[in-house]
Amino acid sequence: QVQLVESGGGLVQAGGSLRLSCAASMRSFSVETMAWYRQAPGKQRELVATITDSGSTNYVDSVKGRFTISRDNAKNTVYLQMNSLKPEDTAVYYCRVRRLIAWGQGTLVTVSS
Repeated sequence: QVQLVESGGGLVQAGGSLRLSCAASMRSFSVETMAWYRQAPGKQRELVATITDSGSTNYVDSVKGRFTISRDNAKNTVYLQMNSLKPEDTAVYYCRVRRLIAWGQGTLVTVSS
């Protein structure tokens, strides 16, 4: 069974930064590809970033150069460092085990202009 708890969201000004955390209660975290998704108001949920067991990362074009996904296997935690935030980044952010459909509660990021 997988339990995912996202945290770190909040209200920030455009150009600011936030670091999101996702604590994963599960076995074999270190061998899983992890992902961050986001869902903006009235929009479909989209894949934002992934990180493999070996540390290889991928990002949606809209966040490349601004967001960084990382992981701490000793803490069973995946992070999303978000810099140079834009109003269009406003969304509820979710983490996920890439191969599984299981969602946490999400954490709301609001970027004001």
